[in-house]
Amino acid sequence: MSFNTAMETAVSGMRAQTKRLRVVAENLANSDTTSATPGGDPYRRKTISFRSIVDRETGIAKVKVDKIGRDDSAFQTVYQPGHPSADAEGYVLRPNVSRTVEIMDMQEAQRSYEANLTLLTGAKNMLQRTIDLLRS
Repeated sequence: MSFNTAMETAVSGMRAQTKRLRVVAENLANSDTTSATPGGDPYRRKTISFRSIVDRETGIAKVKVDKIGRDDSAFQTVYQPGHPSADAEGYVLRPNVSRTVEIMDMQEAQRSYEANLTLLTGAKNMLQRTIDLLRS
C-alpha cells in the first residue's frame, strides 16, 4: 500500500464519519421536537449508511455515504393535554430518537474518526521520514 493510497483511504473514512456525526448531532438536537400542529408527526430520526467503493482512476478503496434515510420505528405517545401539539385526546407524539443510542453512535463514529486520523498521521510521518532520509 502506497502512502497516497493509505492517506486517501483514511481521508475518505474521516469524511464519512464526519457526516455520521452531523446526523447524530441533528438527531440529538431534535430529540424533543414535536409537531408544529396538533396531532402531527414529530421529528423522525435520521439514519446513515455507508458503502465501500473503488475509485476507477486510482484503484483506491474508499468509504462513501450510501444514503441518509429515516428510522420508521414508532413514535412515543405521551399524555400531555395542555401541550400545543396534543391531539383531541390529549396525547403528544414524541420523536423516535433515543439519546442513549445516539450517544453510543457518536462514540463509535468518534473512535472510527480517530482510527483514520491515526492512520493518516502515521502515513504522513513515514512520508516525512522518507523525505528527510533522501535529503541526507
